[in-house]
Amino acid sequence: MPHRPQSRRLCLAVLAAGLVSGCASMSGTGAEDGRIDPARLSATVSVLASDDFEGRAPTTPGEDKTVAWIADQFQALGLEPAGDDGGWYQTVPIARFVQDGPAVITARTGGETLTLRRGADIIANSQRPQNHITISDAPVVFAGYGVSAPERDWDDFKGVDLRGKVVLMLVNDPDFEVASDNPTADRFDGRGMTYYGRWVYKFEEAARRGAAAVFVIHETEAAGYPWTTLQNSSTAPGLDIVRADPVAERVLAQGWIQQARAARLMSGAGLDYATLKTAAQSSDFRPVTLDGVTMSLDFGQTFDRQTTRNVVAKLTGTIRPDETILYGAHWDAYGRAAPNAAGDDIYNGAVDNATGVAAVLELARLYAEAPRTERTVMFMAWAAEEAGLLGAYHYAANPLVPLETTVVNVNMDSLLPGPAAPEIVVIGYGKTDAQDRLARLAAAEARTLIPDPAPQVGAFYRSDHFPLARMGVPALFAAAGFTGATEASRAYVSDRYHQPTDDWSPAWSMEGAAKDVQLLYAFGRGLADGDDWPAWAPGNEFEAVREASAASRR
Repeated sequence: MPHRPQSRRLCLAVLAAGLVSGCASMSGTGAEDGRIDPARLSATVSVLASDDFEGRAPTTPGEDKTVAWIADQFQALGLEPAGDDGGWYQTVPIARFVQDGPAVITARTGGETLTLRRGADIIANSQRPQNHITISDAPVVFAGYGVSAPERDWDDFKGVDLRGKVVLMLVNDPDFEVASDNPTADRFDGRGMTYYGRWVYKFEEAARRGAAAVFVIHETEAAGYPWTTLQNSSTAPGLDIVRADPVAERVLAQGWIQQARAARLMSGAGLDYATLKTAAQSSDFRPVTLDGVTMSLDFGQTFDRQTTRNVVAKLTGTIRPDETILYGAHWDAYGRAAPNAAGDDIYNGAVDNATGVAAVLELARLYAEAPRTERTVMFMAWAAEEAGLLGAYHYAANPLVPLETTVVNVNMDSLLPGPAAPEIVVIGYGKTDAQDRLARLAAAEARTLIPDPAPQVGAFYRSDHFPLARMGVPALFAAAGFTGATEASRAYVSDRYHQPTDDWSPAWSMEGAAKDVQLLYAFGRGLADGDDWPAWAPGNEFEAVREASAASRR
């Protein structure tokens, strides 16, 4: 599509508003001391979400512009570089996979050959380090929800051999849609998705069991987003961390399949989709081979090794510099991918997640302008979140400060524009006692905390705090706008999420986001000048790993 010259117009608008001294820097605006400035939030988003940044895809020129711009902001604010070798960046090695040519995907079922159209019927890609993927006439098996959870007395596999087979799995958890009197009810988290419900887990589990391919059956409510969200971004390059044994850790092909197409494969074997789905909601379920159904895939890709970058800054603590409060947000979006009906192929990622980066920069400004805290405060712009939290996973394995003495990880991902609300959404409500401190601060403003109104989306397991949570670091993920709770958030998920229409608008009001982020500043500052250690709730899945390092914390 023709390049839209909006970046220059936005810079001129920002300059005219007196918000910045230049388009390269957002510092020195005369914003109210000690307060998050909604106009600055919007101005930052207007720059990062402009076409000049080309959708901020990792390993592209858009990344180069993005990370340099963020580092410039940190430096202008007077922060200290905290990355590799005393620089602003932590280098993240990744593998990149780019589609090369058409895909031929067919299924034999009921005596006929069906062609599955890539993008329209099926999303198929690979994260194996090879340039051509071929699967010929592999048997197809339905594995229910694809969950192996001994601690919940659940095993969908029952020892069935999946080696060399194409596996179909349902999205979400086995108890997602069951009635309250069903024995499966609340076996997982009810309407709240656990990690077992995430497609990432299902891909991993299929690989552990030697499957040739795995496709998650898409249903909009259970997935939390429509098929178009997957389809529109499916042509973007795939990224993964560099794996020691990718053959063992990744299937040959993975992706999603439309529910109607999966049902058609099942009917060809004389089976009914609804009946199989109901059966899968019982702990007695066993994998079902679709007799007479096979699938073949043939597509090319180019594979290479690349690097991306986390951008890292800090303000060193005056008394306990080895104890760290971490604020973070991911800088990446999808770059250029499939154009929409208007011909727009730049996925600008304004809400997701230029807003989070804007919040991190505003928090950094407040801390930089205030007296130094007793503990260190770190500010992180994470890389490659959209590809699977890759920057955060690399950091969790290669931390720049000890995870054992990281006090809390405050995550900001997708702050919807709009007015302030009396309620603040907490993703992962009840998982740590950190929210109790936040609740007291909110109550002083006659505001309350509420759980995620869309728990079926599994947002707690989908953002950058999660890799560190797995290592024990308590997480706070609050002030998240896209929850499905309001008409605005539902419209965003339906019409803009992971699409070229996630653009900044000069009509945006960031008053609500500013008020929420202000609370996160007060929350973090209280911890940074105190000696408390937030903890996971008793019985939480991450409690034991945190307790194992208790001796490291004074």
